[in-house]
Amino acid sequence: MSAETKPTVSFDVFEQLDIRLGRIIEIAQAVDAPKPSYVIKADFGKYGVRTSVGRFTNHSEEELMGQLIFGVLNFEPREIGGVRSEFLTLGVQVPKMDSGEATLITPMNLDAKIGSRLF
Repeated sequence: MSAETKPTVSFDVFEQLDIRLGRIIEIAQAVDAPKPSYVIKADFGKYGVRTSVGRFTNHSEEELMGQLIFGVLNFEPREIGGVRSEFLTLGVQVPKMDSGEATLITPMNLDAKIGSRLF
């Protein structure tokens, strides 16, 4: 087992997370964030439009606009660069980039229903 693997937790921990599918409807540079980031507005259907600040700047705004994304909706909001980040956009670290620079996790089926729960 890798030394970087976190301790085992019960499945109940995963069940507590509300991870839903959304669609990016607005994106802009997060001008006051401590590191290059975007302010992302995503539509989660009946769960509403929410804002997130994320480090996805290896992609252009045009490339990200309209993309399907997964977000954790039930973390406490955080203030990042003067913006209230209401959900955590899920991503994967981009190889050979600064720590935290990510690419989106997105479903293979582009017809997936907005607001669907990840399980």
